[in-house]
Amino acid sequence: MRTGSTRLFPLLIALLLAVLSYALERAVRDAPLEPEPRRHDPDYIVERFVLTTYGTDGTVESRAGADKMMHYPDDGTTDVLAPRAALSKPGEPRYTGRAARAAVADDGEELFLYDDVVVVREADATRPEARLETQFLHVVGGRALAHTDREVVLREGGRELIGRGMEYHHESGQFILRERVRGRFVPQQAQ
Repeated sequence: MRTGSTRLFPLLIALLLAVLSYALERAVRDAPLEPEPRRHDPDYIVERFVLTTYGTDGTVESRAGADKMMHYPDDGTTDVLAPRAALSKPGEPRYTGRAARAAVADDGEELFLYDDVVVVREADATRPEARLETQFLHVVGGRALAHTDREVVLREGGRELIGRGMEYHHESGQFILRERVRGRFVPQQAQ
């Protein structure tokens, strides 16, 4: 009888290992998988860059640059440090802008400017320089719209308008201040 039990022992060990392997495989397969937390790490970083676009005649139409740009693949956003831009079209005054930082939406159609935002329309033959200052500006490119819910200071020649909340529609030239609007107008000297 001793020979029968010695032959059965390896078979029992193999059967026990098979049952334990099956139970372990089921436990691992049926365990709920924890989603890996999304990381917000940049996939590329560009430092001290300038991007220039040219018209068909070779003239500079726009120039944009920044100290640093970081793109994040998890949500497609881009953060920009110290952005600055200049836009010029033939026969129109040149526009320049800058801010301490900016964020660009995934589709590139929305730009969010933060901290010490300054936009300047240079003087031309009919109008003096116009300067807009605020702490936040949201620009929607496809709609040529800029707006903010923060305080805005607009200076043009001897005029100054201050208000909270603003919309500017570039195509129509319509500029709207929403609330707490006050102004100062200095009369021009007779020539």
